[in-house]
Amino acid sequence: MSTGIRWLEIAVAAPTEAAEAIAEVLSRYAPHGVAFDYGPISAEEGDWEHPPLPRDTLTVLAYLPIVEGWEEARQRVEEGLWHLSQILPFPPPRFRVIDEEEWAEAWKAHYDVLRVGPFVIRPTWRPAELRPGELLIELDPGMAFGTGAHPTTRLCLRALAEWLRPGERVLDLGTGSGILAIAAARRGAARVWALDIDPVAVRVARENVRRNGLSDRVEVGQGSLEEALARGEGFDGILANILAPVIRRFCEQGLSALLRPGGWAVVSGFLEGEQEISVREALEAAGLRVCGRWAEADWVALGARKDAESVRGELEPDRREMRH
Repeated sequence: MSTGIRWLEIAVAAPTEAAEAIAEVLSRYAPHGVAFDYGPISAEEGDWEHPPLPRDTLTVLAYLPIVEGWEEARQRVEEGLWHLSQILPFPPPRFRVIDEEEWAEAWKAHYDVLRVGPFVIRPTWRPAELRPGELLIELDPGMAFGTGAHPTTRLCLRALAEWLRPGERVLDLGTGSGILAIAAARRGAARVWALDIDPVAVRVARENVRRNGLSDRVEVGQGSLEEALARGEGFDGILANILAPVIRRFCEQGLSALLRPGGWAVVSGFLEGEQEISVREALEAAGLRVCGRWAEADWVALGARKDAESVRGELEPDRREMRH
């Protein structure tokens, strides 16, 4: 039933390196999250056999309900984006008022069925037919990040398909919508612990886990690396699709201690160049051997392993000297 609410569409054309920061500003005021529009990508083009062409720009979209106080929220969005544009130059946002029916279609239009390796990501409002061997992930992103539309999510899914072995225990840090945790369980992980500091993401991820019938194997909780370390549990694999500074901090705080000998970590959420180099150095300083790399456009995912013979305490002194 229609509520008669109108919505303010906010669209920002941005270079890829500024997209995450813009999304962070918009997400403070957009109750249904932020969408990344790379242009039309069909289900077939979303497959890794037919990847989308690299693009230097994309459109970040958010929808603000026009209710009491919306003018102030719009002003804060404009101010936040202006300040950000002084650091990372990008054009001013475009605004458009639309009605509820148009909003519902516009928001959902940014999410289509995607095929990434063996995974088929189906938004709950889209039909999809599975081919032999494909693994279905039914998803309603709600207000949480993670639909498969962003390159870093696709990179992690591709890495997961290559590295995860059935029966492994996996930790997903910054789970967002729960997409990677669900994918790990679909791929055969025995247990997955999915953590996020955002209570909204925790709720959305739990709903998606239930929707996929995986509550018996995927546990969703609020927290981050500190909670995982306090639990004292070892994992065969760790997933972290976050940001370069957070990944570096995780490495310094003991990420490798959570991995069993021979275990692996897949990290993403950063760009090639300086960000990739800094993450690679942080992983190696933590005693992990970087031996996997996946890339799409300017975005990168790195895979690292904890060799059985590696002793972190013996590696740290030389690593610290190299960083100074």
